[in-house]
Amino acid sequence: MSERTIAPADILLVEDNPGDVRLTREAFEGDNISNTLHVVGDGVEALDFLHQRSDYAEAPRPDVVLLDLNLPRKSGEEVLTEVRDDEELSCLPVIVLTSSEAEEDVVRSYELNANAYLTKPVDPTEFIETIRRFQTFWLEVVTLPPEEVD
Repeated sequence: MSERTIAPADILLVEDNPGDVRLTREAFEGDNISNTLHVVGDGVEALDFLHQRSDYAEAPRPDVVLLDLNLPRKSGEEVLTEVRDDEELSCLPVIVLTSSEAEEDVVRSYELNANAYLTKPVDPTEFIETIRRFQTFWLEVVTLPPEEVD
């Protein structure tokens, strides 16, 4: 079996909790692949980043989005709905990363075509391990779609 070359990825983290942002950064810093973690704090900023509007006109198109559900100004569900309804963004992998373990949130996220649903562990060490497992699977094992599909 041939070795895959793993290119650095751009990850958009949509998270309003500074502690969770810090732990996510810490998890990515321990990696030997120089992935770039972009962070926005609410749903409106997330859509501006994804559509390269306003302060994010020069933002790269992320390879994958980590999306919290409980966000100010525009919820994660609303962001996910808009992403899936947009022809240019509809193939973008979106992983819900939230503290909610509510069955209805899990079901609703998959109904809106989230690619995965991860529950944030309360324990900081477990949180970092969850992010590292996400990184291994989504950025090293999975083949992501190209930025532009002809």
